[in-house]
Amino acid sequence: MKTDNRKQQTAKEISSSPFSARRSEDQSEAEKGADEKIRWAGLLGESIQIIAPALVLALFVHFFLAQATVVYGQSMEPNLVQSQRLVVDKISYRFHPPQRGDIVVLDLPDMDEMLVKRVVGLPGERVAVQNGVVYIDGNKLPELFPHDLTAYNMSETTLPPLHYFVLGDNRGNSNDSRAFGSVQRDEIVGRVWLRYWPLRQFGFF
Repeated sequence: MKTDNRKQQTAKEISSSPFSARRSEDQSEAEKGADEKIRWAGLLGESIQIIAPALVLALFVHFFLAQATVVYGQSMEPNLVQSQRLVVDKISYRFHPPQRGDIVVLDLPDMDEMLVKRVVGLPGERVAVQNGVVYIDGNKLPELFPHDLTAYNMSETTLPPLHYFVLGDNRGNSNDSRAFGSVQRDEIVGRVWLRYWPLRQFGFF
């Protein structure tokens, strides 16, 4: 009986020793830390599952379908003005060529920034300008949109295949095909489709 009492007393002393309590606390902290790591790993995994597809989709849209751009300068006034935000449609021209009157974004090799201009002349056409008036194949071009009529002249030029003649609407203050010549089809990024900022000027083209 004395031996049993001694064993029980020793067991009580061990279980109540500060070292044993510290070991239990350390085990509890380790378990909490492991649970926390598992929880964060789960959150990270869920975040990756959400963000990665969204990023892939955004890149796909940017490179193949549409992209946002900003208007710089005054060359397209009064129809587009400085700092307006636009969405460029990059897919339409995969199904049909650019049309006369389209407002397009250009990425020219000698330019640091992309340009926004309007398509005026199409491949194979003869383009000339007399006193600010555009002539296509000898006929006056009707331009049913606000644009500058500053008097200037340009001798007739014939556009090669897959080349387009582009002008800014503010023709007295525009760097366009009068200066750098016609643009190739693959230099046209896409067609301006939507103006989304400022919101009060929201609209489609």
